[in-house]
Amino acid sequence: MNQPSDPCVVLLVDDQLIIGEAVRRILAAQQGIVFHFCQKGQEAVATAAKLQPTVILQDLVMPDADGLDLVRAYRQQEATGLTPLIVLSSKEEGSTKAEAFARGANDYIVKLPDPVELVARIRYHSRGYLSLLQRNQAFEALRISQEALAHELHKAADYVRSLLPAPIKDPLQIDWRFVPSASLGGDCFDYFAIDEDHVAMYLLDVCGHGVGPALLGVSAMNSVRTSNIGGADLREPASVLKRLNATFPMGAHGGMFFTIWYGVFRRSTRTLKYSGGGHPPAMLIERGASGNVIRELESPGPPVGVVPDLDFESLVTEVPEKSSLFLYSDGAFEVFPEPGKVWGVHGIQEFMKAQDVRSAACLDSLYARVREFTGSDVLADDFSAVLVQTG
Repeated sequence: MNQPSDPCVVLLVDDQLIIGEAVRRILAAQQGIVFHFCQKGQEAVATAAKLQPTVILQDLVMPDADGLDLVRAYRQQEATGLTPLIVLSSKEEGSTKAEAFARGANDYIVKLPDPVELVARIRYHSRGYLSLLQRNQAFEALRISQEALAHELHKAADYVRSLLPAPIKDPLQIDWRFVPSASLGGDCFDYFAIDEDHVAMYLLDVCGHGVGPALLGVSAMNSVRTSNIGGADLREPASVLKRLNATFPMGAHGGMFFTIWYGVFRRSTRTLKYSGGGHPPAMLIERGASGNVIRELESPGPPVGVVPDLDFESLVTEVPEKSSLFLYSDGAFEVFPEPGKVWGVHGIQEFMKAQDVRSAACLDSLYARVREFTGSDVLADDFSAVLVQTG
């Protein structure tokens, strides 16, 4: 295919040698125009496919072919499907013009026109065609780039998923659902036994989308998992958040920060100590006489990495028997059941009130509702939901 920098290439298809010679002489004095002549209509389509001109001048009346049929034939092959076609006719007939345009012609000239007019029309159509090729090449390059980016995001999502903990049944029963967004957010979560009496659990969400936020989320998760956060006591949520805040200042991480909810369940006392920074409140859900009763466990502090040298606060609550703890990211509630109306935290709480939170199937039901509101399997943000059954 002609490159945008190529010269104007003209193919004249006409059975009359005198017309061919006249056009050749008109164009010979023009800089940047290459002229080709085809006298046989039956060879025109193949010749055009070989030469790939930027403009075709097509005679309508030829002894071995119908010019209008040739116009349609050019449009039906890939090589000339978009090539500008200027029909040459000896008659100024409205019906003939209409038929020529209907079959795909771009212009119509009663031959032979004034040389200045002919050159102007050729250059006009050629420039437009070369600009179209350039635009299509740019779109193709963009498509290839987007496919490569999507592939990298898919690999990054697989990497994040591979680092998430497996569902467990002891010392607590914990299950989860994670569906990355099309552009990959920064959701990460983990849970682990600190000692025989304490079980930690948290969920964090890095601002923004793409590989960068995902990698920051993984770095923060690994810092907690390996206890490499400046000697923080993993049993003390406020201590963990304080050290994370000092370790991941947004100024040193491209302006990125993250929200987090971190809790520690003490089995011997059935208490939950927790803290948070800018994250949606966790839900402590207990089965009541007329449905689930939900208690919000708020995140009282700001997002991690925003305010330096900050002390976070730990809160404590009792955990009733057979209650469940539900952690989630904003991708689970920042959806729109109708235009302009966000579902929000209140919406997800009302939804969870009616769910059987003693079964992880409620997580599937939640995702189905989010997907229903989104209207697609492609999510705008990561969907993360963790269900902890305390026994």
